[in-house]
Amino acid sequence: MSDRLDGTSALVTGASSGIGEATARALAAEGAAVALVARRRERLESLATEIETGGGRAVVIEADVTDREQATSAVERAAAEFGRLDTVINNAGVMLLGPIPDAPIDEWERMIDLNLKGLLYVAHAALPHLLMAAGSQPREVADLVNISSVAGRVARAGAGVYNLTKHGVGAFSEALRQEVTGKHVRVSLVEPGAVATELASHVRPEVWEAASKRFADIERLEAEDIADAIAYIVTRRRRIAVNELLIRPTEQTG
Repeated sequence: MSDRLDGTSALVTGASSGIGEATARALAAEGAAVALVARRRERLESLATEIETGGGRAVVIEADVTDREQATSAVERAAAEFGRLDTVINNAGVMLLGPIPDAPIDEWERMIDLNLKGLLYVAHAALPHLLMAAGSQPREVADLVNISSVAGRVARAGAGVYNLTKHGVGAFSEALRQEVTGKHVRVSLVEPGAVATELASHVRPEVWEAASKRFADIERLEAEDIADAIAYIVTRRRRIAVNELLIRPTEQTG
C-alpha cells in the first residue's frame, strides 16, 4: 500500500527538465507541495503554473547548487515557504563522456561540482529539516533520494570521471543511510540506465556519436518511468525503506 504525501513538502533539484521535471509532477500528484530548483527560471515557472493549475502547490527557486550559498539558500527558502521539508530529490547532474587522455579538464570539474559537490551541499543543508520532519506528523518519516546511474555500478571506457562521480554518490548515500535510518530519515539511491532526456545533449558531438551507438537499437526509458519509481520509494509506509533501485530499459544488457 502507498502512503500519500498530503501535508508534506518536497524539494527537487534539476527540476527544469527530464527526470527532475517529471518527478516534481509526480510528487505534486501525490499531494506534496513542491519546491522547484534549477537555473532555468522560465522553465520552472511554466512547471509551477502547470502544477498549480492542477490543484497543487509549487514554488520556483532559481539556484545553481554548485554554489554552496545558493544551494543552502534554496533549501532554507523551501523549508520557510512550506514550514517543513519532508522529501528531497537530489537529481541535478551532468554527464560529460569522453576518453580520459586529452580530456577537457573543465568537463571533469563541471561533473565533480554538480554531481558530487552540489549533491553534498543540498544534502547537508536539508538534513536538519528532514530529521525534524521525520519526528513529526503527518508521516513521521522523511526521504532523501540521490539520483545516480548504472555508471555508479559499472565502470566503462569513455566514462571514467562520470563513473567516479556516480560511484561517489553511491558510497555517500550508503554511509549516510547507516547514520540516519534509525531516526526514520530514509536515504535511497536510484540508478537509471539509458533514459531519453537532455542529459545526452551535454556531451561533445563527436563523443556522443560513438557513445550513442550502444543504445541505438533499444527502447530507452522515459523520464516519467524514473519519476514513477521515485514516487514509489517516497510513498512507502514508515516501516519500509527502499535503499537502492537499479532501473534499466528491458533491452539494455549492461
